[in-house]
Amino acid sequence: MPPRLTARDFDQELLILFDAYVHGNLDRRGFLDQAQRFARAGITAAGLLAALSPDFAAGQQVQPDDARLKTEWMTVLSPAGYGQVRGYLARSASAAGKRAGVLVIHENRGLNPHIEDIARRVALENFVAFAPDALAPLGGYPGNEDKARELFPKLDQAKTREDFVAAAQYLKNRPDCTGRIGVVGFCYGGGIANLLATRLSDLGAAVPFYGSQARSEDVPKIKAPLLIHYAENDERINAGWPAYEAALKAANVRYTMHMYPGTQHGFNNDTTPRYDPAAAKLAWQRTIEFFNTHLRG
Repeated sequence: MPPRLTARDFDQELLILFDAYVHGNLDRRGFLDQAQRFARAGITAAGLLAALSPDFAAGQQVQPDDARLKTEWMTVLSPAGYGQVRGYLARSASAAGKRAGVLVIHENRGLNPHIEDIARRVALENFVAFAPDALAPLGGYPGNEDKARELFPKLDQAKTREDFVAAAQYLKNRPDCTGRIGVVGFCYGGGIANLLATRLSDLGAAVPFYGSQARSEDVPKIKAPLLIHYAENDERINAGWPAYEAALKAANVRYTMHMYPGTQHGFNNDTTPRYDPAAAKLAWQRTIEFFNTHLRG
């Protein structure tokens, strides 16, 4: 089996183009047209897109039927949102005792197999993990990243935000949860993690990975400590950090920010070449330590 490609195998300008495609600023045809200049012998623009796209099997760390875990799909009422939320619940197969909860928020593709796997990883750290699917009102994650990309702009984000609030309340009130919950989110989900920190006064901890920042005027509402992960080569997201940092300091919000040298947006996602194993391992270790510190008491 040939070695997996990494971000270092691609031109940085191509990675920026792919980021624009992933986040809806460039359509598929636009990406292919512009990526054509990076094509070389044996690989076309379409081949470059395929190489940069997720390979869920390659990144899976915890099998869906892992005997250590109990997993199921749950539906949660969301009166102020779309009406209901569907999500993936993972927790220890042992019924003994209550555990703190962690809400796991996906990227801008809905609840795909990678985020399900992240939820299982969280559950193996002895938390109750719940991963809501923002696309549930539109039929849920469609099983295809391109189709998910087409669906995501059709969401009413005001309603979607309320769905995430409802999901957090559901997790907090579960009988197997201590009532102490945190949130971790990636890309779009990182932005939702920042948002939930402004919306949930009793949130125990928030960990946004390369997510858009909360509005400066909402920062004084944040009561939870933040652990913020950024990629060095992520101009789009990092542009918002100086204003966010200033607002956090002015509001005396507890936060720690880590910028991971040489990494790309999405460096924690081990299904794509943008994955950086060393940075992802360190960020994950810091994340679990942060949740252990702030949610176990």
